[in-house]
Amino acid sequence: MAGPAFRAAAVRVRVPATSANLGPGFDAFGLALGLYDDIVVRVADAGLHVDIAGEGAETLARDEKHLVVRSLRTAFDLLGGQPRGLEVVCANRIPHGRGLGSSSAAICAGIIAARAVTIGGPSVLDDTALLELATEIEGHPDNVAACLLGGLTVAWSEGGAARAIRLDPADSLVPVVFVPATPVLTETARGLLPRTVPHVDAAANAGRAALLVEALTRRPELLLPATEDRLHQDYRAPAMPETLALVHRLRGEGVAAVVSGAGPTVLAFTDEGAADKVSRIAGEGWAANRLDLDVSGACVLPLAGGQ
Repeated sequence: MAGPAFRAAAVRVRVPATSANLGPGFDAFGLALGLYDDIVVRVADAGLHVDIAGEGAETLARDEKHLVVRSLRTAFDLLGGQPRGLEVVCANRIPHGRGLGSSSAAICAGIIAARAVTIGGPSVLDDTALLELATEIEGHPDNVAACLLGGLTVAWSEGGAARAIRLDPADSLVPVVFVPATPVLTETARGLLPRTVPHVDAAANAGRAALLVEALTRRPELLLPATEDRLHQDYRAPAMPETLALVHRLRGEGVAAVVSGAGPTVLAFTDEGAADKVSRIAGEGWAANRLDLDVSGACVLPLAGGQ
């Protein structure tokens, strides 16, 4: 059986940063943010060439171990076969190891690029299959769902398959992320979580998660109570005490703040009038970045100069 045919032209994929959990929505909620990685992929005659600029340029592998390359390879297997060679160029802006979905962005970029350079790719690997594949590689669907779909997403597993819905976040929301200089491994932060939690805490989180949908989409004035969490944030404190201290300080000032993903970045929800003031609360040791909401998700874009 003949393998797939590939496009001669390169493709460019843009993927957004994401923040998962959002307080009580542990392993379920995700929000796409206006900070992007771009990759350009071209099928070559032979070999593998990887070029990286920006975040991770000094530390990331430039071979088959690179997460974008691994994701490309996994998707090509499902699409019918591997190309003879690959050229991959990454322009990274999403900080690594900070809880802003850098691994999910790399995974989504790779599988979307593989589909885009394969003739007939979308008919073999549709959007539902993309989510399932990205979840299989990542291990959980919250970040990859937001990265693929944009906006606010709620993800779950059904019969062993990943599923997600997309909602429109309120236009007035202004996310501010506080990024520390030192990363924390997701495995370290997740390893601190207990195997069981008190029933009263689970019940409280269920109510807050339901309220959070209303707060993020229609009534942002409810965000402070809606972002209360009892399932994961405080348990992670030994790995990131400064993060939890900043979350509690912001919340003490009336700002709806949460740990972004597994941390150590802090995500604060504010509005246009208060964003600058909120950005100054953290002080030294934190890079405060006011971001837009991403409502489009991962996409294939034209190459510069029409290449």
